[in-house]
Amino acid sequence: MREPLQPASGPVPAYEDPRFIDSNEARAVRILAEYLGPLAALTRERVHDTIVFFGSARLSEDGPLGRYYQDARRLARLVTEWSRSMPADRHRLIVCSGGGGGIMEAANRGASEAGGPTIGFNIGLPHEQRPNAYLTPGLSFEFHYFFMRKLWFAHLARAIVVFPGGFGTLNELFEILNLAQTHKLDRKIFLLLYGSAYWREIVNFDALVRQGTISRQDLELLHWADDPDTALELLRQGIEFDGDEGSPAFARSTVHSAER
Repeated sequence: MREPLQPASGPVPAYEDPRFIDSNEARAVRILAEYLGPLAALTRERVHDTIVFFGSARLSEDGPLGRYYQDARRLARLVTEWSRSMPADRHRLIVCSGGGGGIMEAANRGASEAGGPTIGFNIGLPHEQRPNAYLTPGLSFEFHYFFMRKLWFAHLARAIVVFPGGFGTLNELFEILNLAQTHKLDRKIFLLLYGSAYWREIVNFDALVRQGTISRQDLELLHWADDPDTALELLRQGIEFDGDEGSPAFARSTVHSAER
Protein backbone atom coordinates (compact mmCIF):
# COMPACT_ATOMS: atom_id res chain seq x y z
CA MET A 1 0.00 0.00 0.00
CA ARG A 2 1.28 3.38 -0.94
CA GLU A 3 1.89 5.92 1.83
CA PRO A 4 -0.47 8.93 1.70
CA LEU A 5 1.04 12.01 0.23
CA GLN A 6 2.28 14.49 2.83
CA PRO A 7 1.73 18.20 2.26
CA ALA A 8 4.84 19.91 1.04
CA SER A 9 6.58 21.88 3.73
CA GLY A 10 6.91 25.57 3.12
CA PRO A 11 7.01 28.95 4.75
CA VAL A 12 4.30 29.99 7.21
CA PRO A 13 2.89 33.49 7.59
CA ALA A 14 5.06 35.67 9.82
CA TYR A 15 2.31 35.98 12.44
CA GLU A 16 2.31 32.17 12.81
CA ASP A 17 6.09 31.89 13.04
CA PRO A 18 7.10 31.78 16.73
CA ARG A 19 10.71 32.52 15.85
CA PHE A 20 9.64 35.83 14.34
CA ILE A 21 6.98 36.69 16.96
CA ASP A 22 9.55 36.20 19.76
CA SER A 23 12.26 38.17 17.98
CA ASN A 24 13.48 41.70 18.59
CA GLU A 25 12.12 42.72 15.20
CA ALA A 26 8.56 41.81 16.26
CA ARG A 27 8.60 43.74 19.53
CA ALA A 28 6.19 46.34 18.12
CA VAL A 29 3.78 43.54 17.20
CA ARG A 30 3.87 42.16 20.75
CA ILE A 31 3.31 45.61 22.22
CA LEU A 32 0.34 46.18 19.92
CA ALA A 33 -1.08 42.79 20.90
CA GLU A 34 -1.01 43.85 24.57
CA TYR A 35 -3.25 46.75 23.58
CA LEU A 36 -5.61 45.05 21.13
CA GLY A 37 -6.09 41.81 23.11
CA PRO A 38 -7.49 43.48 26.26
CA LEU A 39 -9.44 45.95 24.12
CA ALA A 40 -11.29 43.14 22.36
CA ALA A 41 -12.08 41.34 25.62
CA LEU A 42 -13.20 44.45 27.50
CA THR A 43 -15.44 45.45 24.61
CA ARG A 44 -16.94 41.97 24.44
CA GLU A 45 -17.63 41.96 28.21
CA ARG A 46 -19.19 45.47 28.05
CA VAL A 47 -16.76 46.95 30.58
CA HIS A 48 -17.22 50.70 30.62
CA ASP A 49 -14.88 52.02 33.35
CA THR A 50 -13.08 50.90 36.50
CA ILE A 51 -12.01 51.65 40.04
CA VAL A 52 -8.43 50.42 40.38
CA PHE A 53 -6.95 49.04 43.61
CA PHE A 54 -3.17 49.25 44.06
CA GLY A 55 -1.29 47.74 47.01
CA SER A 56 1.29 45.25 48.15
CA ALA A 57 1.29 41.65 46.98
CA ARG A 58 2.98 40.75 50.29
CA LEU A 59 0.10 41.62 52.62
CA SER A 60 -1.69 38.50 53.78
CA GLU A 61 -5.09 38.12 55.35
CA ASP A 62 -3.63 37.00 58.69
CA GLY A 63 -0.33 38.92 58.61
CA PRO A 64 0.80 41.97 60.62
CA LEU A 65 -0.98 44.33 58.22
CA GLY A 66 -3.91 42.00 57.66
CA ARG A 67 -6.47 44.68 58.43
CA TYR A 68 -5.61 46.32 55.13
CA TYR A 69 -6.45 43.09 53.34
CA GLN A 70 -9.80 42.96 55.09
CA ASP A 71 -10.47 46.64 54.39
CA ALA A 72 -9.64 46.27 50.69
CA ARG A 73 -11.92 43.26 50.49
CA ARG A 74 -14.80 45.14 52.16
CA LEU A 75 -14.29 48.31 50.13
CA ALA A 76 -14.26 46.34 46.86
CA ARG A 77 -17.49 44.66 47.92
CA LEU A 78 -19.10 48.03 48.68
CA VAL A 79 -17.90 49.50 45.39
CA THR A 80 -19.30 46.54 43.47
CA GLU A 81 -22.66 46.80 45.21
CA TRP A 82 -22.73 50.48 44.20
CA SER A 83 -21.75 49.70 40.63
CA ARG A 84 -24.46 47.06 40.32
CA SER A 85 -27.09 49.71 41.06
CA MET A 86 -26.13 51.51 37.84
CA PRO A 87 -27.74 50.95 34.40
CA ALA A 88 -27.33 47.37 33.25
CA ASP A 89 -26.57 48.01 29.57
CA ARG A 90 -22.86 48.10 30.44
CA HIS A 91 -20.66 47.36 33.44
CA ARG A 92 -19.71 50.53 35.32
CA LEU A 93 -16.98 51.05 37.95
CA ILE A 94 -15.63 47.51 37.80
CA VAL A 95 -13.07 46.69 40.49
CA CYS A 96 -9.70 46.22 38.82
CA SER A 97 -6.35 45.19 40.29
CA GLY A 98 -2.94 43.98 39.23
CA GLY A 99 -4.32 40.46 39.41
CA GLY A 100 -1.88 39.02 41.96
CA GLY A 101 -1.94 38.32 45.69
CA GLY A 102 -2.21 40.51 48.77
CA ILE A 103 -4.25 43.67 48.30
CA MET A 104 -4.90 42.73 44.68
CA GLU A 105 -6.42 39.42 45.73
CA ALA A 106 -8.46 41.14 48.45
CA ALA A 107 -9.96 43.60 45.96
CA ASN A 108 -10.87 40.94 43.41
CA ARG A 109 -12.20 38.73 46.19
CA GLY A 110 -14.50 41.42 47.60
CA ALA A 111 -15.88 42.26 44.16
CA SER A 112 -16.47 38.59 43.41
CA GLU A 113 -18.28 38.11 46.73
CA ALA A 114 -20.63 40.95 45.78
CA GLY A 115 -21.53 39.10 42.58
CA GLY A 116 -19.84 41.49 40.18
CA PRO A 117 -17.22 41.06 37.47
CA THR A 118 -13.66 41.92 38.42
CA ILE A 119 -10.54 42.54 36.34
CA GLY A 120 -6.90 41.56 36.80
CA PHE A 121 -4.05 43.07 34.80
CA ASN A 122 -1.35 40.60 35.75
CA ILE A 123 2.33 40.72 34.78
CA GLY A 124 4.87 37.95 34.62
CA LEU A 125 7.48 38.32 37.39
CA PRO A 126 9.97 35.90 38.97
CA HIS A 127 8.36 36.21 42.41
CA GLU A 128 5.09 37.27 44.06
CA GLN A 129 2.96 37.66 40.95
CA ARG A 130 0.56 34.87 40.10
CA PRO A 131 -3.08 35.37 39.04
CA ASN A 132 -5.39 35.08 42.04
CA ALA A 133 -8.43 32.81 42.16
CA TYR A 134 -11.07 35.56 42.20
CA LEU A 135 -10.68 37.02 38.72
CA THR A 136 -13.62 36.85 36.34
CA PRO A 137 -12.98 34.43 33.46
CA GLY A 138 -12.31 36.46 30.35
CA LEU A 139 -11.17 39.48 32.37
CA SER A 140 -7.79 38.15 33.50
CA PHE A 141 -4.92 39.47 31.38
CA GLU A 142 -1.21 38.70 31.31
CA PHE A 143 1.27 41.41 30.35
CA HIS A 144 4.96 41.34 29.57
CA TYR A 145 5.47 45.09 29.30
CA PHE A 146 5.00 47.18 32.45
CA PHE A 147 4.14 50.30 30.47
CA MET A 148 1.31 48.58 28.61
CA ARG A 149 -0.10 47.29 31.88
CA LYS A 150 0.02 50.79 33.38
CA LEU A 151 -1.62 52.21 30.28
CA TRP A 152 -4.61 49.94 30.88
CA PHE A 153 -4.79 50.92 34.55
CA ALA A 154 -5.07 54.60 33.57
CA HIS A 155 -7.10 54.09 30.39
CA LEU A 156 -10.36 53.08 32.09
CA ALA A 157 -9.99 54.39 35.65
CA ARG A 158 -12.45 56.82 37.19
CA ALA A 159 -10.71 56.39 40.54
CA ILE A 160 -7.63 54.73 41.98
CA VAL A 161 -7.41 53.51 45.58
CA VAL A 162 -3.85 53.05 46.81
CA PHE A 163 -3.35 50.75 49.79
CA PRO A 164 0.01 50.31 51.55
CA GLY A 165 2.65 48.86 49.26
CA GLY A 166 6.27 48.87 48.21
CA PHE A 167 8.23 49.86 45.12
CA GLY A 168 5.61 48.67 42.65
CA THR A 169 2.78 50.48 44.43
CA LEU A 170 4.86 53.65 44.73
CA ASN A 171 5.64 53.47 41.02
CA GLU A 172 1.97 53.14 40.14
CA LEU A 173 0.94 55.92 42.55
CA PHE A 174 3.42 58.46 41.20
CA GLU A 175 2.67 57.53 37.59
CA ILE A 176 -0.98 58.52 38.11
CA LEU A 177 -0.05 61.56 40.21
CA ASN A 178 2.22 62.80 37.43
CA LEU A 179 -0.51 62.36 34.80
CA ALA A 180 -2.94 64.29 37.01
CA GLN A 181 -0.48 67.06 37.88
CA THR A 182 0.43 67.67 34.24
CA HIS A 183 -3.16 67.36 32.95
CA LYS A 184 -2.17 64.73 30.41
CA LEU A 185 -5.55 63.01 30.56
CA ASP A 186 -8.79 64.53 29.36
CA ARG A 187 -10.70 63.57 32.51
CA LYS A 188 -10.12 63.53 36.23
CA ILE A 189 -9.01 60.37 38.00
CA PHE A 190 -9.95 60.52 41.68
CA LEU A 191 -6.93 59.44 43.74
CA LEU A 192 -7.49 58.01 47.23
CA LEU A 193 -4.70 57.00 49.61
CA TYR A 194 -5.90 54.36 52.06
CA GLY A 195 -4.12 54.18 55.41
CA SER A 196 -3.12 57.76 56.19
CA ALA A 197 -0.62 56.85 58.93
CA TYR A 198 1.27 54.56 56.55
CA TRP A 199 1.37 57.00 53.68
CA ARG A 200 2.32 60.04 55.75
CA GLU A 201 5.26 58.09 57.14
CA ILE A 202 6.38 56.66 53.81
CA VAL A 203 6.05 59.82 51.67
CA ASN A 204 6.62 63.28 53.12
CA PHE A 205 4.41 65.21 50.73
CA ASP A 206 4.66 68.38 52.83
CA ALA A 207 8.45 68.30 52.46
CA LEU A 208 8.05 68.38 48.69
CA VAL A 209 6.05 71.59 49.09
CA ARG A 210 8.63 73.11 51.47
CA GLN A 211 11.44 72.28 49.08
CA GLY A 212 9.54 73.91 46.22
CA THR A 213 9.42 70.83 44.01
CA ILE A 214 5.62 70.73 44.00
CA SER A 215 3.03 73.38 44.79
CA ARG A 216 0.66 73.36 47.75
CA GLN A 217 -2.17 73.05 45.23
CA ASP A 218 -0.76 69.74 44.00
CA LEU A 219 -1.64 68.17 47.34
CA GLU A 220 -5.31 68.70 46.49
CA LEU A 221 -4.92 65.78 44.07
CA LEU A 222 -4.74 63.46 47.10
CA HIS A 223 -7.61 62.25 49.26
CA TRP A 224 -7.33 60.15 52.40
CA ALA A 225 -9.33 57.41 54.10
CA ASP A 226 -8.85 54.98 56.97
CA ASP A 227 -12.02 52.89 56.83
CA PRO A 228 -14.05 51.40 53.97
CA ASP A 229 -17.24 53.38 54.62
CA THR A 230 -15.40 56.72 54.50
CA ALA A 231 -13.53 55.61 51.39
CA LEU A 232 -16.78 54.68 49.63
CA GLU A 233 -18.36 58.03 50.47
CA LEU A 234 -15.32 59.90 49.15
CA LEU A 235 -15.47 57.89 45.94
CA ARG A 236 -19.19 58.56 45.52
CA GLN A 237 -18.61 62.29 45.98
CA GLY A 238 -15.36 62.57 44.03
CA ILE A 239 -15.85 60.51 40.88
CA GLU A 240 -16.86 62.60 37.92
CA PHE A 241 -18.96 61.02 35.20
CA ASP A 242 -19.05 62.42 31.69
CA GLY A 243 -21.26 61.84 28.69
CA ASP A 244 -19.01 59.23 27.11
CA GLU A 245 -21.35 56.44 26.08
CA GLY A 246 -18.62 54.35 24.49
CA SER A 247 -17.64 51.04 25.96
CA PRO A 248 -14.90 50.93 27.06
CA ALA A 249 -14.82 54.62 28.06
CA PHE A 250 -11.21 55.61 27.56
CA ALA A 251 -9.38 58.48 29.20
CA ARG A 252 -7.65 60.08 26.24
CA SER A 253 -4.44 62.05 26.16
CA THR A 254 -4.85 65.81 26.30
CA VAL A 255 -3.14 67.56 23.39
CA HIS A 256 -2.17 71.12 24.25
CA SER A 257 -1.86 73.73 21.49
CA ALA A 258 1.92 73.92 21.93
CA GLU A 259 2.17 70.20 21.14
CA ARG A 260 0.33 70.31 17.81
